[in-house]
Amino acid sequence: MTSLTVSGRVAQVLSSYLSDVFGVMGNGNVYFLDAAEKLGLRFSPVRHEGAAIAAADAYYRTSGRLAAGTTTYGPGYTNALTALAEAVQAQIPVVLVTGDAPSSGARPQDVDQAAIAAGLGAATFTVTRDAAGSITRQAVEYALTKRTAVVIAIPYDLAALEAADEELPAPLAPTVTDDGGGGLGQVARLLAGAKRPLILAGRGAHLAGAGPELRELADRLGALTAGTALALNLLQGEGYLGVAGGFGTDTAAGLMGEADVVLVAGASLSPFTMRFGHLLGPDSTVIQIDTALQPTHPRVDLFVGADAKSAAGRLLGMLDDSASAAAWRAEARKRLADGPGHHAGTTETPDGRLDPRALATALDAVLPERRTVVQDGGHFIGWAPMYWHIPRPHDLVMVGTAYQAIGLGLASAVGAARAVEDGRTLVLASGDGGFLMGLSDLESLIGAARSAIVVIYNDAAYGAEIHQYGSQGLTEKPMLIPEVDFSGVAHALGAESAIIRSLADLSALQDWIDAGAKGTFVADCRITSTVRAPWLSEWMQASQAEKAAVAG
Repeated sequence: MTSLTVSGRVAQVLSSYLSDVFGVMGNGNVYFLDAAEKLGLRFSPVRHEGAAIAAADAYYRTSGRLAAGTTTYGPGYTNALTALAEAVQAQIPVVLVTGDAPSSGARPQDVDQAAIAAGLGAATFTVTRDAAGSITRQAVEYALTKRTAVVIAIPYDLAALEAADEELPAPLAPTVTDDGGGGLGQVARLLAGAKRPLILAGRGAHLAGAGPELRELADRLGALTAGTALALNLLQGEGYLGVAGGFGTDTAAGLMGEADVVLVAGASLSPFTMRFGHLLGPDSTVIQIDTALQPTHPRVDLFVGADAKSAAGRLLGMLDDSASAAAWRAEARKRLADGPGHHAGTTETPDGRLDPRALATALDAVLPERRTVVQDGGHFIGWAPMYWHIPRPHDLVMVGTAYQAIGLGLASAVGAARAVEDGRTLVLASGDGGFLMGLSDLESLIGAARSAIVVIYNDAAYGAEIHQYGSQGLTEKPMLIPEVDFSGVAHALGAESAIIRSLADLSALQDWIDAGAKGTFVADCRITSTVRAPWLSEWMQASQAEKAAVAG
């Protein structure tokens, strides 16, 4: 191998796995970034270290391709921890390349970075002069195999030293988990005998590429289908009910609750998906197919450890071509047509600000059809999956939901913007609180995006807290945010922008789209805080019931 520094060897090995690096330069990673540049890796600068990992995370969620974030040691590293925790909890493979204390021992300003990472559930791989390449490869393979975030630490005193020559093995081939078919025979028998079957797909089914097989299986059975928010529209077709959980309609949820056999493919059955225990009927038989080692919810009656795509394909070979539950789909079509959908919102609100439901509906008609939607966390989080057309599962990126964090939206948009390569427009939905938290990376997004629209649901408050705690009589003063002119800030940084006080004001956004949708447009939408999202009401009711049960 050509003589390289330790940092160069890390960059060289990474270049066989990824093409994009996001980060903030510092003296702990400057040699790594120099090597990455010389190797042709694309570096997208961000302005806060937390954005380095959030952007790499969103890049993977959008494209399915690995990316790296990079920071310096110490404060640069600790600034990235919230995004690192989110990637771990969301099971997103991502690599953080960071400086670290010298190999000779910690300096007064150093912290135990490996211990901090371990507390978040992330493994640290500290490179050496003798094995910088093999340790880097081990770290990346661990991230991809375990579906998690890893830290590659480069000790400060080694970063610029010459690395030893190494003969590196070829990257490992991906493996597919399968139970050998023993449990699938029982699954086939249960599905064949179902009168009201339901197939519920999650992100695991999307990542496995199982959509075609699951849709064919549903058609073979006459089953209804649904998806989690992270598998939105994966099973779209005849019998599709939409999102399972708080973002879905009551009519669809009622049908799901009547299913007698439920096949769950690649979904963990989180409390939000399960409507806090109320989604499925008490007598339904729940089958879970997942690469997890064991069932992920106590409602699971039969668990099969397998790859969703492989398992669905084998089930197709075990079932005949008759749709045993065809009447179930016919009944569902009628009830969905007759039942209420999502509330359309109103043009009249107590404070005269926009109803977010009416705004979301109007935005769906204006936004480009080819869109990839990124969401920050916050009270507004349901409006896009409820009211906007989301073409494909990976066109909805929600970084922050696993860790229940806000403020990662702008950073995530940077990563998604770099991953979108087919002429789609990136659309970021954010609240004003989260937007202010990540404001430094609005400049990063403007620099990275070919075509981006930022929608700020600006209620001059931390909306979720207003509804959860202000409604209980707690003082709202700490929950309020002074009205910020985000349009003015965006314009100063080089974006097109407008304040949206009425639906008619969306004409400014429409004009920008009609002119080619080039660059970044920020829509500062002034919404009311008097409309509570139905998913939040559901969560509040479940929390109150849990408190009452504990008190009783």
